[in-house]
Amino acid sequence: MHLIALLIGLVIERLATQLFHLRRLRWIDRIIDAGFQQANRLPNWPALVAIVIITILLALPVLAIMLALGDSLLGFPYLLLAIVVLFFSLGPQDIGEDVDEYCTAIEEGDADRIRETARALIEGDVPDDTLERIHKVEEAVCVQANNRLFAVIFWFVLLGPLGAWTYRATDLVRRRAVFAASRDEEGSCDRLRDAASLLHGWLAWIPARLTAIGYAAAGNFDSAIGAWRAPSELEADSPTEYNEHLLARVGFAALALIDEPDEDLVSRGVRGATAANRLVFRLLMIWAVVIAAMTLYGWTQ
Repeated sequence: MHLIALLIGLVIERLATQLFHLRRLRWIDRIIDAGFQQANRLPNWPALVAIVIITILLALPVLAIMLALGDSLLGFPYLLLAIVVLFFSLGPQDIGEDVDEYCTAIEEGDADRIRETARALIEGDVPDDTLERIHKVEEAVCVQANNRLFAVIFWFVLLGPLGAWTYRATDLVRRRAVFAASRDEEGSCDRLRDAASLLHGWLAWIPARLTAIGYAAAGNFDSAIGAWRAPSELEADSPTEYNEHLLARVGFAALALIDEPDEDLVSRGVRGATAANRLVFRLLMIWAVVIAAMTLYGWTQ
């Protein structure tokens, strides 16, 4: 049943782009902020305990509905729940759409839009140097694919709707904690940010490595494995940063893009972002085949 829900959910992900705004879930931010306020009133409590409690509270409604539905009506209500939960767990934005908007901005030469669309993928500061920005976007596509897509699929296959939504809940809490820490001049939210990043990094640890292996299989294997084995010059302060560094360098190496003679930066930027998006799509097809085979042999539900 999970395979059917997964296939339907991925089809909806590709077709129902007009519904993506529903996945922003801004109303959940108020719940998370309330949890942060309570946690700050108990400074002696470990921050990780507070983050885990907030995540559990966000996941409880899905668990309650699953228990209430059970196997009623031959599992059809559960199937609908799984599809809905999967839809809201993926994203919130579609990587392909973000890449298309970025490429369109490059082709039109709109500097403000280029920076805006690049920031949506990088989720951080956009380099001023054009070639550095191009490489950063290519790496970001490989990183975001795990966070928005593959990690969600992994936990959905392993634990069903509850697993997928719990992972998304940790990501929502992490993002909100980063935002709260950036606005907190006293630094009281720094410990919550670090704890949220730690929990999210733990849940993303296995999917990140499966995704990195997938990049090697779907792209240039030798370059990707070489990048994996090579020591990283970047320091990682948390499991989340370590996962992102691994995905960035392995994914970028798997692309194995060769500079073409007389190619301008506009063409290079479009070619690189498109190649990264295609790598993600090829890996998605590999995952679909593997999950289907596991389902047929009874290794998953």
